[in-house]
Amino acid sequence: MKIVVLDGYTLNPGDNPWDEVAAFGELVVHDRTPEELVLERCRGAQIVLTNKTRLGAATLAQLPGLRLICVLATGYNVVDLVKSAELGIPVVNVPEYGSDSVAQHTIALLLELTNRVAQYHAAVQRGEWTRSADFTLVAQPLTELKGRTLGIVGVGRIGARVAAIAAALGMEILACNPRRHVAPEGMAVTWLELDQLFARADVVTLHCPLTAGNEGLVNAARLRLMQPHALLINTSRGGLVNERDLADALNGGVIAGAAVDVAAIEPIPEESPLLHAGNCIITPHIAWATLAARRRLMATTAGNIASFLAGTPKNVVNGL
Repeated sequence: MKIVVLDGYTLNPGDNPWDEVAAFGELVVHDRTPEELVLERCRGAQIVLTNKTRLGAATLAQLPGLRLICVLATGYNVVDLVKSAELGIPVVNVPEYGSDSVAQHTIALLLELTNRVAQYHAAVQRGEWTRSADFTLVAQPLTELKGRTLGIVGVGRIGARVAAIAAALGMEILACNPRRHVAPEGMAVTWLELDQLFARADVVTLHCPLTAGNEGLVNAARLRLMQPHALLINTSRGGLVNERDLADALNGGVIAGAAVDVAAIEPIPEESPLLHAGNCIITPHIAWATLAARRRLMATTAGNIASFLAGTPKNVVNGL
């Protein structure tokens, strides 16, 4: 059994060994694979693992020995599901591994926007506290979250965890979920339509998948619905936000701040308008990447392979 990993570096940059996967056969791990080498590297493999490297219909058609595709993520749009199903190749994903980590990072971004820890640390390092006439240095406004409203767009696994943490901080939870209205257990949630949520929330956080129907759902019109003191957080998918519109809203004072862990194009290009937007915190798609989450991802992937080999595949996303 030959197993090929096309882009394994982000899952294991050196601290998360492939032993669980290697136990199933001959394992070849590539840190990254450029598009022109995908077919060559997949030839002869019965199982291929990919995170962001695309496996399109033309490539799949030239891999007659391929039996299983494992996506090292929850999202699986990097694989042509129609062609893989036509060829009888199951595609499996990892539906749950990083919810706690992403929720934690979301709240970290919120606290950075409201408590400005990094900015205050920098001020101390510059000597501003040393030179202060008072025992405290109030250089930037701080915001208490108790009593504020958090609007959650998409109350799935991650959104529900964010809601629980925010509720513990004393925030009121507003939510919009197009599929179903199921509140986290024991929690009071006010369900609103999307525009109502943007208009009422002090903070809006995005936790929905990117689809053809919601691309650019955060745009100039929707941003104008928000209150001038409101904040936007995106740890979901960059394409949910029109980045030019968000930068204009930040620079024009339409909203007070934003924090994003994702971009429409990744890595973020030098010309991205968000890099020069006012009060915009950007982290490099790291919310998912705690060691604990990556270990769960590795273990589930190994479990997916074991289930397939036992004739009972699980986490199949292309209907086979």
